[in-house]
Amino acid sequence: MDDIPLWVLFSALFLLIVFSAFFSGSETGLMSINRYRLRHLADQRHRGAMRAQRLLERPERLIGLILLGNNFVNILASAIATVIGLRLLGETGIAVATFALTIVVLIFAEVTPKTIAALHPEKYALPAALVLEPLLKLLYPLVWLINRITDGLFRILGIRTDGGGQMDLSAEELRVVVNEAGAMIPRRHQQMLLSILDLEKATVEDIMVPRNEIVGIDITDPWEDIVKQLTESQHTRLPVYEDDIDHVIGMVHLRRAIKLFQQGEATKDDFRQVIHDAYFIPEGVPLNTQLINFQKERRRIGLVVNEYGEIQGLVTLEDILEEIVGEFTTDPAARSRDIHRQEDGTYLVDASIPVRELNKFFHWHLPTDGPKTLNGLIIEHLESIPDPGTSMLLDGHPVEIVQTSQNAVKTVLINPALQPIKKTEADETED
Repeated sequence: MDDIPLWVLFSALFLLIVFSAFFSGSETGLMSINRYRLRHLADQRHRGAMRAQRLLERPERLIGLILLGNNFVNILASAIATVIGLRLLGETGIAVATFALTIVVLIFAEVTPKTIAALHPEKYALPAALVLEPLLKLLYPLVWLINRITDGLFRILGIRTDGGGQMDLSAEELRVVVNEAGAMIPRRHQQMLLSILDLEKATVEDIMVPRNEIVGIDITDPWEDIVKQLTESQHTRLPVYEDDIDHVIGMVHLRRAIKLFQQGEATKDDFRQVIHDAYFIPEGVPLNTQLINFQKERRRIGLVVNEYGEIQGLVTLEDILEEIVGEFTTDPAARSRDIHRQEDGTYLVDASIPVRELNKFFHWHLPTDGPKTLNGLIIEHLESIPDPGTSMLLDGHPVEIVQTSQNAVKTVLINPALQPIKKTEADETED
């Protein structure tokens, strides 16, 4: 190399440092790029994204190519720097060149490009893929040989390499992604996505209309009473039973019943003809599963039964959809027929209200893995039927019993202005 001019050596050294920076930044950019964003761009036929996606399908080949190129240019740069040092400073120049090249490579070929690539992986990785893919085809035999040797070492050491590049997300990880989406997803849409993820945490009992509140038609009632109930009903679908709700014979759609009346004088026997089979749902079914079942069975309403076949409540498709999109009404006072606001700002609450609905209305966090209604929660806490006027704390929230019956709490008074009372350590010890 004694015959090569110094300016040529310096130019070659400069180019090698540029190549080293390219390989270093490419590695960081491709490994830190958002895979889901990359997949979206590839679906949009973006050339760089399509090539980057193909490269990342076999990350061991990509890493082998980058490290091969990076080490080659760094070693060659070290050799040229040594020659320059010898020609300028003699043997002392070897140490000077080694130190100087280390600093230059560290700053300009490692830290700077990798930092830029980590901050802007998409801008760095996609153009780099346009160069790396044809380079991989050119150097494929050498890259393949390096990978085979590396795989042999892994097998000797007992290290498995299969499945390491998968990017599957769990529900909790997906929740974090949605929460951190920021302005990319409107807040309302974020809430809907999170509600979909929460469906598996709730069951049909959490949102069902309790048994004692089911509105149905007793087929043993006089025909005139049945007609009146049909014409005045606020519901489009009603269960039909004999004597009590546990003896359901089917469901009736008001539209079919009205058509029956329009045809002329209808009788109870005619009415039986428009009753279709009821759809029963076992208790404990998660809401996400039931939503799919409604779609598969082409149903919009079902009766929840326990292990003995007894009716526990009623669930509709709209109830599940409200868990995702929220209440269909925007009037806060009308969101719950079980909660009534008083002039002094307190609320009279029907104790049959589901705990989940109470939590949503008051933004509380009462436990939902036990009793499903406020009445059940109070009775479980007190282990008896309280007298009217009894005050208690439910998870720190003051509640006053207003009305009871022999076997249940009917009405409670809640003052949301009162701050939750936290238990002291002494209270917890007594519990």
